[in-house]
Amino acid sequence: MNLTILLPFQVFAEKKGVSRIVAEGREGSFGLLPHRLDCVAALEPGILTYETESEGEVYVAVDEGVLIKTGQDVLVSAR
Repeated sequence: MNLTILLPFQVFAEKKGVSRIVAEGREGSFGLLPHRLDCVAALEPGILTYETESEGEVYVAVDEGVLIKTGQDVLVSAR
């Protein structure tokens, strides 16, 4: 998957080859794998985890925001 993390004033990260993502929504944590159906989710303040082959697991603290998955692209917009 291709992950883009946006802040109000800049692009925080653009990662390609992401194998999985775990985020915290209003109903609890949820995971995204490459073949999951497209979705939109409201994010709660917490830890966003993603994994790539080259970096391993990476943890990013996010404030509330939104996550959008369309095809292989995942966009996270947070404060």
